[in-house]
Amino acid sequence: MTDPTPPIPEKLYFKIGEVSQLVGVEPYVLRYWESEFPSLSPRKSNTGQRMFRRKDVELLLNIKELLYEKKFTIEGARKALKSGKTGRVVAAETPVGESASQAELFPGPNPLPGIRQELADILKLLS
Repeated sequence: MTDPTPPIPEKLYFKIGEVSQLVGVEPYVLRYWESEFPSLSPRKSNTGQRMFRRKDVELLLNIKELLYEKKFTIEGARKALKSGKTGRVVAAETPVGESASQAELFPGPNPLPGIRQELADILKLLS
């Protein structure tokens, strides 16, 4: 879909311009994401310049994947990151414009007929 991201250099800190090139978004987008994602908190130098660590860059790459490739909303991406579920989409984290089908949520044979039958049997016992 998008260009492959370059490998992250072995550095302790990255300036916002370097991170912008690595992630593939403009610096203002990184500043906006910083305000929207509490887990993203780059340090600021004595001059006020943002200094991103490697884990921040990895988090930004993950955020970009959720927002741009998987089409999550900001809120959905925030929930996915908070819960640690960035791979599989569940009902509360469904991308914009899509609805998770039952087959996606419950892989394998359809469990509903069996559940319905069990509930019917229980109802007969209670009657």
